[in-house]
Amino acid sequence: MRVTMIGSGYVGLVSGACLADFGHDVVCVDKDEEKIQALLAGRMPIFEPGLDQLVATNVAAGRLNFTTDLKTAVANADAVFIAVGTPSRRGDGHADLTYVYAAAREIGEALQGCTIVVTKSTVPVGTGDEVERIIREVNPGADFAVVSNPEFLREGAAIADFKRPDRIVIGSEDERATEVMKAVYRPLYLNAAPLLVMSRRAAELTKYAGNAFLATKITFINEIADLCERVGADVQDVARGIGLDGRIGSKFLHAGPGYGGSCFPKDTLALLKTSQDYDAPQRIIEAVVAVNDNRKRAMGRKVIQAMGGDVRGKTVAVLGLTFKPNTDDMRDSPAIAVIQTLQDAGANIRAYDPEGMEQARLVLDGVEYCSGPYEALKGADGAAIVTEWDAFRALDLRRMKSLLTQPILVDLRNIYPRSEVEAAGFQYTGVGR
Repeated sequence: MRVTMIGSGYVGLVSGACLADFGHDVVCVDKDEEKIQALLAGRMPIFEPGLDQLVATNVAAGRLNFTTDLKTAVANADAVFIAVGTPSRRGDGHADLTYVYAAAREIGEALQGCTIVVTKSTVPVGTGDEVERIIREVNPGADFAVVSNPEFLREGAAIADFKRPDRIVIGSEDERATEVMKAVYRPLYLNAAPLLVMSRRAAELTKYAGNAFLATKITFINEIADLCERVGADVQDVARGIGLDGRIGSKFLHAGPGYGGSCFPKDTLALLKTSQDYDAPQRIIEAVVAVNDNRKRAMGRKVIQAMGGDVRGKTVAVLGLTFKPNTDDMRDSPAIAVIQTLQDAGANIRAYDPEGMEQARLVLDGVEYCSGPYEALKGADGAAIVTEWDAFRALDLRRMKSLLTQPILVDLRNIYPRSEVEAAGFQYTGVGR
C-alpha cells in the first residue's frame, strides 16, 4: 500500500520505517528542510536503538522516502497518517492541536481519490471529528474517512513495540476505512497481534486512559516506597509480592524519582482537561499528577539529606539525565528537577549521560558535562544515579570510592544491592529501602 506519514518526529519516523519494513511504500513528510535532508543522508534526528539501520535498509530498498512536498505525497497515498506533535499548551495544560489541524487543512487541499486519513498523534476525544470537519470544509467533494489509530511506543523499545504490539487499536465507523487499516497492519494481524476495532472516540480515549493508568502504577509504588522507608521494609520485596498477582502485574512497579518523558506528563494533564470539559472529574489522576510533580524535587532533597543536609559549595556527580535509558529525550526528566533542587541549595553539578547531554544543555544551566561516569565522579563529594542506563549497572565501586571525596552513593533507581555497595565502604541511600 502507499502510505504517507505527516511528521517525521519520533512517532512518524518509527512508524513510517516499520511500515516500510513490512513492504508498504512509505513517504515521510516534514516542513523542516534540514531534517529531511539529514534523513536522506542517513542522519537520525533522535536516538532510538536500531532506527538508523532500519531507515537505511528501507531507503536502499526504495520503500521509504522523505520529502517536504506534502501535496504530492498525499495525492498519491491510500492512507495518510497525521503524526505531528501535540505538546501541552502553555498556560492551561490542554493538548495543543495546532499542528494536527494545520495538517488536516493541508491534507484536505491535497486529497485526490479515495484516501483514509489516520490520526496517529495522541489527541483528545473528539479531535477526529474536528479533523473530519476541517477536511470537509476545505474540500467538500473529497472521498475520505478519518480513523483514529493511537500509538503505543516506548522510547528505547519503539521498533519492537511496533512490530510486536500488545494490541492494535483502530477507531473507525467506516467499513471501507476499517478494511484499509486491516490491510496496513496485516503483517502483524497474521501474527495474532490483537486488532481492536472500536469507535473513533473510544480509540482516542484508550490512549489517554492507558498512559494515565501506567502513570498511576508508577506513582502508587513510589508512595509505597516512602512508606517502606518509614516502616523498615524494602519496596522491591513489596513490588514483587504484589506484582506476581496476575490482576496487578509486575511492570511499572519500580520505585524511583517519578515519571517523565514525552507522554505521561502531557497526557495525564490533557486527560484532566478533557474531564473538566465534560464535567467528569478524575480525582485519582489529579492526585497522580500532583504527587509526581512534588516527588521530583523531593528526590533532590533526598540527595541533600544523604550528603549531610547541606550541599552548599559541594559537588554532586549526577549519573543519568534522560527520563529513561536508551533515549536522548529530556522532556520532563526527573533529573531536571533533581539538579535544579541541588543547585538551589548551592551545589555544583558534574553530570554524565550516554546520549542525553546535548539535549540537557538546552534545559539545564550551570552544569559541568563530563565524557564518562568516572570523570563525573572525580573530585565530587557524593554521587547520585538518576537514570538506570546499563552503563551504570556494573561500575567499579572501589574505583568510584577512590574518585569521590566522600563515599556517598544515592541510588534513585535501586540498581545496586545495598549490601554490595556498603561492603565497598559506601554510605548507601536507595528509594524505599
